[in-house]
Amino acid sequence: MADKKVHRGYLTSTLGCRCPRCREGKLFTHPVTFSFKKNMQMNKSCPVCGQASEIEVGFYYGTSYVSYAISIAVSVSTLVAWYVLIGLSTDDNRFFYWLAFNAVFLIMLQPWLMRVSRSLWISWFVKYDPDWKEHQPEDVSERMNADHANNW
Repeated sequence: MADKKVHRGYLTSTLGCRCPRCREGKLFTHPVTFSFKKNMQMNKSCPVCGQASEIEVGFYYGTSYVSYAISIAVSVSTLVAWYVLIGLSTDDNRFFYWLAFNAVFLIMLQPWLMRVSRSLWISWFVKYDPDWKEHQPEDVSERMNADHANNW
């Protein structure tokens, strides 16, 4: 039986938190959960192609900006949807109901947002390689200092 090759696009693999190099391996060790420790645990390298997930110490600091931008986009989207479906008015508190709804919605999305922002961030620095089986992943060991890892 021939190997069934999976063809994932950039958006599908990024939103699915897949390795940006092969688009097959999972970046995270556990499924999405509200347990912060489990939710953010990443594989040291891709289980499929061997791409390192921690490129250098402090690599994922930039994900806070990505998460912020996604949160703003979600908030604007919910505001527009609320305006179209329910309407906005401070006279009868509909605007304040939207604020409360949006806050709860963002809190519920937070575990997913943190993962997707990491997935997006690494996808901007590690390019897709359709022939990843013939190429070794880039060696980043010189950028890693075990003494400084997880010092945040």
